[in-house]
Order: sequence, then C-alpha cells, then structure tokens
Amino acid sequence: MSLPQPSYQRKRDELTTYFDRTAAAAWSKLTSDAPVSGIRATVRAGRDSMRQTLLAWLADDLDGVRLLDAGCGTGALAVEAAARGASVTAVDVSPTLIELARERTPAALVERIDYRVGDMLAADLGSFDAVVAMDSMIHYNAADIVEMLAALARRTTREIAVTFAPRTPALAVMHAVGRLIPHREHRAPAIQPVGEQRLRTLIDREPDLDRWRIAAMQRISAGFYTSQAMHLVRQ
Repeated sequence: MSLPQPSYQRKRDELTTYFDRTAAAAWSKLTSDAPVSGIRATVRAGRDSMRQTLLAWLADDLDGVRLLDAGCGTGALAVEAAARGASVTAVDVSPTLIELARERTPAALVERIDYRVGDMLAADLGSFDAVVAMDSMIHYNAADIVEMLAALARRTTREIAVTFAPRTPALAVMHAVGRLIPHREHRAPAIQPVGEQRLRTLIDREPDLDRWRIAAMQRISAGFYTSQAMHLVRQ
C-alpha cells in the first residue's frame, strides 16, 4: 500500500504549525499540574482517563517491549510506559513539545525513552512490538486513519492502541459550525468526527490489516473532552 494521501500531509503540516507555535504555551500548562479553567480542567481529566485506558490494554510488565508513542506530546504516556520497563520511541511533529517532554522525564527513565521530532509514520523510526497513538488521529478522516493504521501495522508485531474522534451529535455540530467560520490564523485545527461502523468497515477492507482484529473499544467523555479508544491486536 502507498503512503498516506496528500490530505494526511496537509493536516500534519497544519498540526505542526499549531502545536509548535500557536498552542505551545497553552499545551504546556494543560499537561502540567498548574491550575486551569473549568473547561480545560475537563479536558485534562478526560486526557488522564484516556491515557490510563490505553495503558491498561498493555501488559503491566513491559520489560523488553519496544513501544512507539506516536504523537507523544509532552511525554506523559511515554514516561508511564518506560516506568513499566518498555523501551520507548516517542515522536511528535512539534520540537517545542518534544523539548518539554525531555525536561519532564525523570532522570531514572531518560535512558529508556528516545524522543524524536518528526512524522510518526516515518519508516526510519524502526519496528515495534506495540504502538500507542493517543489523540494523534482525531484531526483525520476515516480513510486517512486507516491508511495511518496500515502504515503502523506494517512494522508492528503485537498491538496498536489508538484514539479517534467519535461521531456524536455534539461533535458533528461543532465540526459543521467550524467549517462555516472563515479561517483564522490562530484557530485550532478542526477535530474530524468519525463513525465507528465506517471505521470498522474500512479496517476490514484494508489488506495490510487483514491479520489484525479489533479487541476493544472504549469511549471517554469528560465535559469538553470526548475521544474513543480502539485496541487492535495481531492474530
């Protein structure tokens, strides 16, 4: 299968600009212990719950496991996986977020995490036993998500845990309204709601995923945070 389509590349570039420039300070605060507004507090709580959901799908003992944290942000999940013994490659498109992740990594775990700036689908990252991509795909449509999963699956031996934005009435309205608003330089990239059945159908049709099955789905909703986790395992 070919690499992801130009729509993926365009969105990746948009996310790079947003998270590395416009939202760097806000993202740093959101992912810290600093006080935040009520809305952002619900987002923080939702992200914390989602991170624990994804980690719960992995083994408690990750000693010897090669794990890719695809879209690692400020490194919270990478740190927890490394604390369980995983050898983690943590990649993000934003140099600013990667620098924050390095600063926040406990000294005892520095040797277990290889932080990289770049594309999470880059082949030169190597191969892995497991991949986790938390809220790294919520800005992409279903076809792009499946292409991303296929690209990751080609160099993953055991499992892939990812999240996507589920097609709920509230998210659908937000997406529709967002498309009507003229583009503003500092606006966050739009979240792309995806229907679960549509995603399942495309996964079933993808040849590079024919040896994979969906083992679990879990939706997390906390105030202004809604995301759905999906666990794929190699058969």
